[in-house]
Amino acid sequence: MKVSRFKRLLILLSIFFVVPFGLYSKYYQGVGSTWVNDYGAAIWYEVFWCLFAFYFFSGKKAIKLIPIYVFIITCLLEILQLWNPPILALIRSHILGKLLLGTTFSWWDFPHYVLGCLLGWLWLELIDKFTHNLSR
Repeated sequence: MKVSRFKRLLILLSIFFVVPFGLYSKYYQGVGSTWVNDYGAAIWYEVFWCLFAFYFFSGKKAIKLIPIYVFIITCLLEILQLWNPPILALIRSHILGKLLLGTTFSWWDFPHYVLGCLLGWLWLELIDKFTHNLSR
């Protein structure tokens, strides 16, 4: 198996881990559920988008840029939650729209976005280092 194909496979496996874990975090009902639902899920949301972008742009430079762009875009989406035109209300009325766009603005999401992007960056680095070591 070529390394680039193996890298993509690792990215996909990571996504298949992160998505269920993130969804579980969003609907978790145990101890600390308020934090896990609101902010823990935001961390996994950032990691998902980092991995998703890395699938398409997996160069060395992308590893540094992807988390920055993910942070900027998700911050803009967070700010967009302050605006409720009919089209966004319609999108947010469906589960996928709620999960992707969010429903309520919170300043506390921003530090968790930073944490998620840092975790995403580390994840991308690990995948890259692991596949790079295999190519030697």
